[in-house]
Amino acid sequence: MPSSRLRSAAVAACACAVVVLSGATPAAAAQSPAPAAAVAPGLAPLTDLFAERLLLGDQVAAAKYGTDKPIDDPAREKQVLDDVAARAVGLGLDPDAVTAVFRDQIEANKLVQRGMYQRWDAHPQERPTHRPDLTTEIRPALDRITTQLLTALQDTEALRARPSCAPRLTVAAARSAYGHQLDLLHLAGLGRALPSVCDNQ
Repeated sequence: MPSSRLRSAAVAACACAVVVLSGATPAAAAQSPAPAAAVAPGLAPLTDLFAERLLLGDQVAAAKYGTDKPIDDPAREKQVLDDVAARAVGLGLDPDAVTAVFRDQIEANKLVQRGMYQRWDAHPQERPTHRPDLTTEIRPALDRITTQLLTALQDTEALRARPSCAPRLTVAAARSAYGHQLDLLHLAGLGRALPSVCDNQ
């Protein structure tokens, strides 16, 4: 997949989400004319899970901030990617394609973590007062989302292979951004989470 096209799709999705967040209501969005191919509730389960995972990035950041735990954790990342690749085979999915999607989720999550660090460094009064436990509080939630994402990837396999996937993904991402009330940092994360979703980009 050419990286420039992937980045363009991600930027387009974020731009669309910003338009929605800037004042359009769900009713107005539904009334706005859009290409038939772009109306894609079938991809919303994916983008909703991406948004949910990104919001968990705040808790991951809170768990690590001010400790010696690094944002980048290659060993843990490899463990996650090896796990989803193996599970993808059992679901009849291309393990390389699934790994690419999850690698994007990991990078998107790290983008959010770095942004939260910068925010807390600049505004100490906003620093978290509770440090969540990565093992008992956060990873079970991430594991649940991982399972749901694998199911959603299986359910949308045919849709993601269609030429209409990119516009459908843009609209789904905008709706998820609106529904989850993502701020600019998390919108950037959502854009980073999208490039590997469509098989034909």
